[in-house]
Amino acid sequence: MEDTYAMEDTYDVVVVGGGPGGEVVADRAVRAGLTAAVVEAGAVGGECSYRACVPSKALLRPGAARAAARSVDGARQAVTGALDPARVLARRDRFTARGDDSGQADWLAGAGIPLVRGHGRLAGERRVEVTGADGAVRALRARRAVVLSPGTDPALPPVEGLDRIGVWTNRQATTSDAVPERLVVIGGGVVACELATAWRSLGSAVTLLVRGRSLLSDWEPCAGEEVARGLTALGVTLRFEAAATRVTRDAATRAVTVETDDGAALVCDEVLVAVGRRPRTEDLGLHTVGLTAGDWLPVDDTCRVTAVDGDWLYAVGDVNHRAPLTHMAKYQARACAAAIAERAAGRPADTGAWQAWDARAGHAAVPQAVFTRPEVASVGLTERAARAAGLAVRAVEYRVGDVAGAALYADDHRGRAKLVVDESRGVVVGCTLTGPLATELIHTATVAVAAEVPLERLRHAVPAFPTVSEVWLRLLETYGL
Repeated sequence: MEDTYAMEDTYDVVVVGGGPGGEVVADRAVRAGLTAAVVEAGAVGGECSYRACVPSKALLRPGAARAAARSVDGARQAVTGALDPARVLARRDRFTARGDDSGQADWLAGAGIPLVRGHGRLAGERRVEVTGADGAVRALRARRAVVLSPGTDPALPPVEGLDRIGVWTNRQATTSDAVPERLVVIGGGVVACELATAWRSLGSAVTLLVRGRSLLSDWEPCAGEEVARGLTALGVTLRFEAAATRVTRDAATRAVTVETDDGAALVCDEVLVAVGRRPRTEDLGLHTVGLTAGDWLPVDDTCRVTAVDGDWLYAVGDVNHRAPLTHMAKYQARACAAAIAERAAGRPADTGAWQAWDARAGHAAVPQAVFTRPEVASVGLTERAARAAGLAVRAVEYRVGDVAGAALYADDHRGRAKLVVDESRGVVVGCTLTGPLATELIHTATVAVAAEVPLERLRHAVPAFPTVSEVWLRLLETYGL
């Protein structure tokens, strides 16, 4: 069998996908004394670096900074102009290098990780074939593990004409060099809300079509309510319980008409679709190891693919459908690399909660940050989800603006905080925050949830005065401590 691999490049770990998860798992494997190679057909750094998290936050930040200045009397009078779209777009491009991945490719090389350019596919157990841009095929063998981290693609809903008009997804909406005069956004989740905020702040007339009755439907109700209020204040038109049924683009004017199920017809310049993601596994060679092309890849807490025998196939990031967030992909990658290293050393890596190889925080301690206006952030379970899980919970809420630090931070501060407590254990299992700095404040809650800090101990974590963090003291007082 060894002779079969004589013409193959062999590494301890072969990682298919050079996004955030793939980069981290390769780096951690090398730090553990293993060899690793990364296979990537596109840009090293993945969707997040060039067409999602980084450019969207770069687009959102200028509007947020302007709003923050205008929220304080004395500063408000100094900020009289609108945003400069050209400069905002140029600043975004400085963060993304317009898709040039040479910096991240150089980082891989500096870390001792070979980069194999091309489309990688499984070719059986511990084998990967890479097809380069010239059509040449290169074979790789993994002594210990193959890690799949291909990411996801935007999903398109079954709307007539949508696949023919050149719609925007997150990719076009974060890389466009021009501000559309009129933008229709289909969706009511995080991407839809953030990008509606960004493009409205740059001058687009934005209409949001939401199939359901609320935004951020999986969150606590207060989150969607506050984001809806903020979008309305920005001038975004919200249409709830409205679904697109047909779209067409005029060949001469390039204008798009969006027909909805209530008989309306919206005319715009671009349509942004943000209704979910699908796994990039159609052409990953899954059939060679008994898996189905196009499927998600369920994993255990070491990120090992559960449907394949042995300790050799892993999946990190969005493709395992656990928590489709960049920071969670990196968390999974750290655990995955630790598990591979443990097993390479002959240790089982399958016992012991909260060990380095145990990515269990992905079940109930996942932080999320949404950079709308106001910001919203959460970690852990909503009250509804906690009750559905059979927990005996009690929830308390507090208006963040009643905290001295919040009132000093912004005039007319409107923020809300909600804490979900498992009363049987006396620990926080969920927290949701809205308002200025919510995305920065959430990490305190993440520590409390992940570490299962008893409330009796948490009461001794004294927040500094006068900071917005004093909301923690008020929440605990509202609970009765």
